[in-house]
Amino acid sequence: MRPGLWQILIVVLIIALVFGAKKIPEIARALGRSSGEFKKGLREGNEAAAGKVDEIKRSLLEEEKEKV
Repeated sequence: MRPGLWQILIVVLIIALVFGAKKIPEIARALGRSSGEFKKGLREGNEAAAGKVDEIKRSLLEEEKEKV
């Protein structure tokens, strides 16, 4: 179930009342930076995992060659 337009407007209004209009852009920037750092970390983790997989494959291939 997706929130409707009125529900989103009510949430935005409550956030504006709680944090104040001046704080909202700062919060949005911080969330954007956090999201970017999280994606960067995921990318680096995936690259590291792929490197390890390649390393394991190479070592298995070398062992197979030694057996023959």
